[in-house]
Amino acid sequence: MSFPDQMIKEMDQIQKSGGFAGRSELVRAAIRLLFEDSREKNTLSGHMNAIIVVTHDESNEAPITKLKHEFEDIVKTHIHNKISQNNCVELFLLEGDAKMISSMTREFQKEDKLKSVKLVMFE
Repeated sequence: MSFPDQMIKEMDQIQKSGGFAGRSELVRAAIRLLFEDSREKNTLSGHMNAIIVVTHDESNEAPITKLKHEFEDIVKTHIHNKISQNNCVELFLLEGDAKMISSMTREFQKEDKLKSVKLVMFE
């Protein structure tokens, strides 16, 4: 596996602060969390409400706009805010089919240019 230098630096910091024996142990733990997250999203069903929080560099707006329009049926509110010189946060308040919300979240998570994607579910 290969990782960008910045990611290696962050992995090393987490390894040391989290007490992981090495990068391999850290990667295994991260993959287990990914599996758990995937299982949880795949079992969602019915009508639900959720918030997706996305952070990104201000130059990477295109994937967000594309996905916002792709899932416009479930996006009730979208808030964009610049949080620093080059960084932005996007909040999407969603209401609708749980499978669509899960799908939108996965599509955001696949985008390389986004810094973080968080899903918060509530009734």
